[in-house]
Amino acid sequence: MTTTPVPETPLSAAHQISPSLIATLPGHYYTDPEIFRQEQEHLFESTWFCAVRSADLAKPGAFRTVQVGRENVLITRTRKGELRAFLNVCRHRGARLCMEDSGEVRRNIQCPYHAWTYDLDGKLIAAPNLIKMPDVDRVEYGLINVALREWLGYAWVCLAGEPPSFEDTVMYAAVERLGDAAAIEHYGTENLALGKRITYDVKANWKLIVENFMECYHCATIHPELTDVLPEFADGYAAQYYVGHGAEFGEDVRGFTVDGSEGFARLPAVTSDQDRRYYAITIKPTVFVNLVPDHVILHRMFPLAADRTVVECDWLYAPEVVESGADVSKSVELFHRVNAQDIEACERTQPAMSSRAYRRGGVLVPNEHHIGIFHEWLIEKLGGDHGRPVH
Repeated sequence: MTTTPVPETPLSAAHQISPSLIATLPGHYYTDPEIFRQEQEHLFESTWFCAVRSADLAKPGAFRTVQVGRENVLITRTRKGELRAFLNVCRHRGARLCMEDSGEVRRNIQCPYHAWTYDLDGKLIAAPNLIKMPDVDRVEYGLINVALREWLGYAWVCLAGEPPSFEDTVMYAAVERLGDAAAIEHYGTENLALGKRITYDVKANWKLIVENFMECYHCATIHPELTDVLPEFADGYAAQYYVGHGAEFGEDVRGFTVDGSEGFARLPAVTSDQDRRYYAITIKPTVFVNLVPDHVILHRMFPLAADRTVVECDWLYAPEVVESGADVSKSVELFHRVNAQDIEACERTQPAMSSRAYRRGGVLVPNEHHIGIFHEWLIEKLGGDHGRPVH
């Protein structure tokens, strides 16, 4: 087995302590409600947020509500088959329109308070005595639209008045990681079928989860099943440390499964160069994409508080695999164990973020230096350094 050599210069040399160590964020970045509020405003409400799998809203009238920062967003499918997103707020007196996480309406969305009624395109179409108020503009008093784009089979929403370029932010994350604009398209994620979904309620700050996903210094310690399948991970270097590099399956490994047994046929457009390799992509701030030859695993994070994050994880397979009723449990079990192991690590770390021992933060060893880029991105988005020490 060969591994790509470690870069001579760390990917981030900011806040250097020694040639081997750089500083992390201090503990209050993971506990302070005010910093979390700023993250809601400047990150989750200002960037593209992966909200829902498009296929979950298969029929007109199907809806799902999603918490995006401080706002609750209602996503529904129109009679024309399009996905639309709105703030989940009635324009009359501000009542929440849909209280459920998901459901289906027959024809329209009606406020339970005063019966103001909107069509699936958000237009106000009825209200008690509305006919006696001819001056009310039914479009002007329709639901507040939220920008929506579909990619990889998911609906991404953005609350910003002028959303950032989807291509230069979300899609570029895949190009930046894989080194090829077409590489992720070979997996045909938008055409895959949901084989399994597991929701994890994590008692930890969302940034601890991102940082954990970005590095593999911990892999040999807590991921025995994963390092059995991907032996190079035992050396501590994450797949996404190198542009274009995919961690290679072990010599005797036949598939990305909990015991290394055979999985399913390679997805049709996956290339021979991508075969028997695992690629990981972080799409800031809240999405992880994991690519293997026969399926895709996609994590979506929903940060709900400074110390609570809901993670929804989808295992996606070729439609014929799901339709045939094939047993996907061995491939699901591998990453489910990885998720559970990572969650335990993050929940073990969260209490220490309030400790005086972590008041000035910790350190990143060379295998983790690339996490410093994430920290710099975060500080830039928040508009300043909120008490980060310079060691």
